[in-house]
Amino acid sequence: MIRSAVLVALVVTAAVIAKKSRDGEKPSWAKKDISSYTEADMERLLDQWEEDEEPLEPDELPEHLRPPINIDPTLLGSDPDAMLKLSKKGKTLMTFVKVSPKYNKDDVDKITKIWQSSLWNNHIQAERFMVDDNRAIFMYKDGSQAWDAKDFLIQQEDCVDVTIENQVYKGPASPFVEGNVEKVEL
Repeated sequence: MIRSAVLVALVVTAAVIAKKSRDGEKPSWAKKDISSYTEADMERLLDQWEEDEEPLEPDELPEHLRPPINIDPTLLGSDPDAMLKLSKKGKTLMTFVKVSPKYNKDDVDKITKIWQSSLWNNHIQAERFMVDDNRAIFMYKDGSQAWDAKDFLIQQEDCVDVTIENQVYKGPASPFVEGNVEKVEL
């Protein structure tokens, strides 16, 4: 009984202390009609709204506000791909995948769709966008998955190459297009 009385007293005390202003008392900017609010008034209103909210967990923050991952290079050895893979963890990453030019656009679309399904079945979440007749972009919300996907894609017989972070990884179909190298200028 005493516990519940103390608990009720604490809750009432917290409610009284937590109240921002007394009834009827508002700052001068809050008394204005909402249609006449300026940008500064809207910012103050937003600040007041977010004042009591708890901060978001690091994985819930937008990508550009997440804290960087600490990487210990001594644990990785001399594998540069492992360091890149760790540095892209939790960040969006896009890779370019080129398919053998012997297929038309519809066939390339079907082939990359099958590859995307295979990646999803292996718990690698990739979004696919066609950018050319024989080229697609695979986008990963967790960039560290791109290297696992690359290992799968360069084993496919119709894959010419996979490009991750300006590094080109050749696939089995690359010897068939060696003489036909395209130079892309930005």
